Amino acid sequence: MTTITVDVQKTDQKLKELLTQVAAGKEVIFKQGGELVARLIPVGKRIAGLHAGAATISPDFDEPLSDEFWTANK
Repeated sequence: MTTITVDVQKTDQKLKELLTQVAAGKEVIFKQGGELVARLIPVGKRIAGLHAGAATISPDFDEPLSDEFWTANK
């Protein structure tokens, strides 16, 4: 991926151009006073089910918490 570095002071006039570059697959890094402050990258396509089963939810997830949880001394 090609990277473009831009000073924040110059972005007002170049925003449309920068977004066109990002849509074409380039990455834009914004810097302010020599410090890197942000990165703009193209939106990737999501793939449904790519990480299926990677997380699980306990069957009692939505059950009320016990009184001990709320009143226990720590």
